[in-house]
Amino acid sequence: LQGIIQAYKSGITLQGNTTSLGRWNFSGSFFFCISAITTIGYGNLSPSTVVGRIFCILFALFGIPLNLVLLNEIGQLMLLGVQHCAHCLEEAFHWQKKASLLIKTCALVTGLLLFLLLPPLLFSEKEGWSYEEGFYYSFITLSTIGFGDYVIGMNPDRTYPGWYKNVISLWILFGMAWLALVIKFCINFLE
Repeated sequence: LQGIIQAYKSGITLQGNTTSLGRWNFSGSFFFCISAITTIGYGNLSPSTVVGRIFCILFALFGIPLNLVLLNEIGQLMLLGVQHCAHCLEEAFHWQKKASLLIKTCALVTGLLLFLLLPPLLFSEKEGWSYEEGFYYSFITLSTIGFGDYVIGMNPDRTYPGWYKNVISLWILFGMAWLALVIKFCINFLE
């Protein structure tokens, strides 16, 4: 039993009479890198050697600031897109306040759909979670709380497509940028 537990901690999962190193293939490694630089830190996967831990420290030391720059740029591009759409509506229909409010509302609803309301459907399909569990995972992940009670691609009884963790990693990056904009608007509103 101890050997099985140690193997599981090392990223080897039992699947019937075979084993899988799915945690450390390209998709699993990419997902680990994203969870490290976004500071989500689910706690289900970590380096186990001294060299691995030192590398992880150096990777995070440079990766976290670069990720913050990337998230800021993505957020600014999203904001510029919203402002550009509002400007086009203002010119086309001669709406001043209405266009800005309409576009901000559309951006909020689109973001809600793409980052919080639709992904739980995918998680229900691929992970077997309820919609509520998928929604919980979505918010806990995008807000970087990352408790680790729900983590994608970890059920040894399920087979995951190769694209799954890569798409979720990109969803995390764009979703965090969107959620940061929403939080920024909330802070501005509260102030």
